[in-house]
Amino acid sequence: MAQQNKTVWWALGLPLLAVLIWSMNITVTRYVADYISPVSISFYRWLIAFLVLTPFMLAKVWRERQLVMQHWKQLAVLGAFGMVLYQGLGYTAAHYTTATNMGIINAFIPVFTIFVSMLMLKEIPNRFAVVGSILSFAGLLYVMAQGNPLNLIQSGGHLGDVMMVLAVFFYAFYGVFLKKWQLQIPLMISLYVQIVFALLYHLPFVLWLGLDAIDQHNVGSVVYAGIFPSLIAPLVWMMAVQMIGPNRTSIFMNLMPVCTAIIANLWLAEAWTIYHSMGGVVILLGILLAQKKVATVETVKLNA
Repeated sequence: MAQQNKTVWWALGLPLLAVLIWSMNITVTRYVADYISPVSISFYRWLIAFLVLTPFMLAKVWRERQLVMQHWKQLAVLGAFGMVLYQGLGYTAAHYTTATNMGIINAFIPVFTIFVSMLMLKEIPNRFAVVGSILSFAGLLYVMAQGNPLNLIQSGGHLGDVMMVLAVFFYAFYGVFLKKWQLQIPLMISLYVQIVFALLYHLPFVLWLGLDAIDQHNVGSVVYAGIFPSLIAPLVWMMAVQMIGPNRTSIFMNLMPVCTAIIANLWLAEAWTIYHSMGGVVILLGILLAQKKVATVETVKLNA
């Protein structure tokens, strides 16, 4: 029994590690915005991931080519939403907002997923999920307005915040597509093929806008983005889902705003203000309420 408990506690470190890597990547994204264009870092990121995975995955993908061909359209859509629209908008948003705000907005993925599921899967959220989502959205608007609603009315909010909201919305579609299709494809093969599609989607933008050179100012950020958030974090996250379950794993996503704010404060000297605290608490309470009730509904379905 002691060994089992030890294993469980060790497994709880997996989603925490993934969240730390993703939080660090948000800060890296903000830092490198002054040294490389969004198209360039996004393309380089997936190119590095592709080059790292190819020696291990190419033969496996070839053996499973018939399975891949059966689902290539779905994989193409997943690559577009999860790796191009979400990541591309995130890199662009970094030019106009702070890493702290990006981390806070990124925590909205579970809430947006509820409403995308309602649109696509016809899953009607109960009143607690709706109240939690409204509460979280009110907190988000408060942060975007920097504590003064008049700022939001007068300026329409920061462009970067709006773009990050749109990015998170696209990623919510990515999660719902995964749930809707439930592709019977090995996870690493699915990831590899999605990366291939992401590179293909980037080609028109690369040809039109060109690529910035990799130099001493951006090379560390590019390599980090291509390995840690692209490969290591998804891998340990999938391991966590298998070991402690999807519901307990997803709760760790709520730590991302806090982790991002701490890293951004230490590295970029970004201030954590009173409106971040007040809005963050409201957002977190709403997200916990929405997730708790949704998790309960899913548990009932599984037990039925």
